[in-house]
Amino acid sequence: MSPPPPQQLLLHISLLPAEILHHIFSGLEPRDLGRLPRTCRFLHSYVKGNQKLCKDVYLNALDTPKQNGLDWERELHDFVRLGRVCASDSVNEKGRTLESTSSQFSSAPPAQSRDDLPFVSDVVNRLLQHASPTGETQNDTGTHAVSRNAAALANIFRDEPARVAFLCRSSIFDRARGDIARSTSTSTRRPQSSSSSASSFSSSSASAPASASRTNPNAADDLHQQSAKLHCLYGRPIFNFGRTRSSRVYPYAACRVYDMRQYTTRTKWGPFRDDDSGRVDWEKMEAIMIVLGSNIKSQRLTAKVFSNLWEKPFAGSWSGSYVPSPGRGIRDSDLEDPYGVAGTWLRVVCFIDYNDFFHYNFPVGEAVPPVEVQRPPLDVGEATRIILMKMHVVDVQPPGEEDGKELPVVHFHGLSRSVDDSWDDNAHSQLRAIKGTVRMTKEGEVRWTTFSVFNGHARWRSEGIQIGGVGSARGVMGHWFDTIYAWRKTTRSERRVYANLRDLYRDFDPHGPCGPSAYFKVSDRAPGPKDGDDKKIDIHDFLPIMDFDAELASNEDDDEDFVVGEWGEDDDDDGDIDDEELVEDIAALAAPDLEIMDLVLNGHHLIEQ
Repeated sequence: MSPPPPQQLLLHISLLPAEILHHIFSGLEPRDLGRLPRTCRFLHSYVKGNQKLCKDVYLNALDTPKQNGLDWERELHDFVRLGRVCASDSVNEKGRTLESTSSQFSSAPPAQSRDDLPFVSDVVNRLLQHASPTGETQNDTGTHAVSRNAAALANIFRDEPARVAFLCRSSIFDRARGDIARSTSTSTRRPQSSSSSASSFSSSSASAPASASRTNPNAADDLHQQSAKLHCLYGRPIFNFGRTRSSRVYPYAACRVYDMRQYTTRTKWGPFRDDDSGRVDWEKMEAIMIVLGSNIKSQRLTAKVFSNLWEKPFAGSWSGSYVPSPGRGIRDSDLEDPYGVAGTWLRVVCFIDYNDFFHYNFPVGEAVPPVEVQRPPLDVGEATRIILMKMHVVDVQPPGEEDGKELPVVHFHGLSRSVDDSWDDNAHSQLRAIKGTVRMTKEGEVRWTTFSVFNGHARWRSEGIQIGGVGSARGVMGHWFDTIYAWRKTTRSERRVYANLRDLYRDFDPHGPCGPSAYFKVSDRAPGPKDGDDKKIDIHDFLPIMDFDAELASNEDDDEDFVVGEWGEDDDDDGDIDDEELVEDIAALAAPDLEIMDLVLNGHHLIEQ
């Protein structure tokens, strides 16, 4: 009988050198590292407070932050907790509660979710502040960088309950949910006249906020602002709070955008809070994003230049996400510009008919209600302009008393041209004739001010905030409004003393019009130093916004329904294009020919809702 095999000696994990343990555990997923301390006291003591291990696990999963001296254990712990909170059963229950409008008028979520929102807001903001490029880009022109932090956040908020629970908690969504629930419960009542219904609608909507907002309005406002900012950083507008057509939030967002009572000297006629503090009003920004996104969607602006930003969650919503082109021949003044102003920008401007605008804000025979009373929802349809702008830096100055001190104030000039309506003189205004500025606010946000020229005078002004911070690919969103009232009340000699554009906050036309606007950078093509280069926009400036794939790519699903002759074409015309003809066509496009420019510009037509 053979003797039993010798017993193998097993090395306990606690006897391994610290370097080996670090090498093993640094390859864990962040959530798995969080489970490790619960296995035994030895691993608990090894992981607890191990900043180097937490840092390596963090950097394996997320971007390398620009900041130094971070608490890596806290950053990793909060990232894991964020994922758990957004995927928890309580969040799923919150989402179902907020989507339901038949049970209660108030849309206030349970107390537990009110505790979660500040944490979620804080962690999302920190992750985007720590975001950095991975070296890859998400668009064909190679200007929009990819971030692992942004991708992780998009994955965390991929499920609808998480979006509903944390991104749809502003007063705009609250009011929409409350009004729909109220209309459902009173659907059997006798209809009222239009004037009385509008009055009752306004007065009742003033009481739409939840009971929590009545007992602690400051806390409720903070939650509204946090949720609205999360929605803006998410970047993909949410148009419904439920699954039915009646759950649209666009009319309530349009109400916020086109209400002239929101435009005062205290708000600087921009997306700022009505307390003269200069702080960003993220609920206004959210309303602007919803209105613009609705128009972009309704006009089927599906080109990649739009879809890369307006359809991808957290795309470009972080500082430095725009990647400049190497060796673009920038001027010396541009080198001092930390905001990346010089280049070509694409602008979207929306507006409603002035008759609708005036009757909405100044109804005949009715007094203007106080700002505390909400106006009825607005859904009258809008027109949209797509404008191409080329800008360059002309001056860089130190920040003023009301500015943030981190970065200087940059002044720029430029020119613009309409993409969809070449006959629109307003869109053809030359920005070089007026002053535009970029500056930091005391709150740390990037504020843009632009003036457009009409008949030689500054006519249209806009105030906006750059989503994500300095150099973000997401671009700027804000308000545009009429400034002609201010210029009519000043003489030519008086205008020369307006060295600071903020002196013009007074005397804006109180009768409007106004509306939403957004613009984002599409290339680094800026006006050159040669005379004449800064006086035109040629075909090359339109190349970054042309979606060639949409025209040339073949889609099998679309091809299945294609019938030869349906659109008047001949089945004999499907042969290959002659090489010489193709070369001639490309050469013609590259030439700065006026007829070709008019063809390109007039080929885009305005589509109204």
